[in-house]
This record gives sequence, structure tokens and C-alpha cells, in this order.
Amino acid sequence: MVAHRLRGTSSQAPRALVLTLAAGTLIVAGCGGGTRQDASEQAGTFTMSVIHASFPAKQSIARDARLVLAVRNTGPGTVPNVAVTVDSFDYASNYPELAANKRPVWVIERGPGAIARPPAESQEVSQPGSGQTAYVNTWALGSLAPGQTRVFSWRVVAVKPGLHIVHYIVAADLAGRAKARLASGAPVHGQFTVYIAPLPPTSHVNPRTGRVERGPYPLIP
Repeated sequence: MVAHRLRGTSSQAPRALVLTLAAGTLIVAGCGGGTRQDASEQAGTFTMSVIHASFPAKQSIARDARLVLAVRNTGPGTVPNVAVTVDSFDYASNYPELAANKRPVWVIERGPGAIARPPAESQEVSQPGSGQTAYVNTWALGSLAPGQTRVFSWRVVAVKPGLHIVHYIVAADLAGRAKARLASGAPVHGQFTVYIAPLPPTSHVNPRTGRVERGPYPLIP
């Protein structure tokens, strides 16, 4: 079973997420009588903010880009497990007879978190980066002490041209018992508007340096 975090940036998202996971917990309990998955997670509200957010507004297919979010704990308590959900790396296709209707807008080359050194010798089934979670669109980087900052960084390659809006929301844990809020009480979320050009920019290998450079191949007399 593949889990998805709740999409969108509504202030009701944490409550809906708890309900979703509660249902999942009942399924697990029915299979093996286990305890609630969120039983050990701390409940409460934690003051946080995004002090840096960047994603190029103009991109093109077949060219990589980097989405970066720096999340700071601005409150007095330690955040149990700082997490970010990005709901717009893929889209739902209505093309008939698809095995799965999710199709990428961006292919994720690397997600947040450190990569194991040396790398694990196994078949790669998801993006490298230790911040992966059971949710396909959510990444978590552990506890966050007061005044500390954690940087989430994705290296992605655009594959679907057009105008796209990328939403993100910050959470204080994965189960929804701990809630992230701005000092104003609003959810910690935001968005980027990105235009992806249908053709990659022209590039060439500079014959003098051997490096790939932007622009057409120079005419050499």
C-alpha cells in the first residue's frame, strides 16, 4: 500500500491527515493487533517559519533545477520530526487505460537528506536521500531544536512543459499530532509559479575548453 500525504495548503490539512492515518492504523491493528503508529509522537503546536524558499520561475524540459526550503524552529520547544510535503511534482492524467494515473511534471533526481556512504548495494526504487518517508510526496529530516534550521533540497528535472504551481506545506511530525504554525497561527506553507519551456536551451561543447556551455556552437575561422 502506497501512502500519500494530503494535497493542498488548507489549514484543515492536519486534521484530515490524522483521520486518514487513523484509518490506516485500524487496518494495521486488524492484521496484527499492533499499537497506533503515532502513539509515541508528541502532540502540540510548534512555531516554525520558512526563512528561505527558492525554485527557478523559468525552466525547460531536460534541464535540472533545484528546489530549496530552509525551515527554522522559532519556538521554545523541540520539533519532533520536521517534514515537508510537496504536492505538485506530479499530476493526474486522464489518458485512458493507464496502469497508474500519476505522471511526473518533474523527475526527482535527489531528495532531501544525506546519501549513505558507501551507497547501499540494492536496486533503487525511490530517490536517494535519507529524508524519504512512507508518503511518496513527503520528506522528513528528524527533530529540530529551538533556533535551529533544517534545509530541504530537491534536485529535479522537468519533463512536462507549461505553467505549473508548486505547493508545499511544513509539518512538525508525520502523523499530524504535532502541528507547525507561523507566529501568527497560520499554517507554514507557500507556493512557486513555474513556467517550463517545451525545448531545452541550446548548448554546445566548447572546443577550446571541452566544457558544455549555453548558446549555439561558435563559428571558428
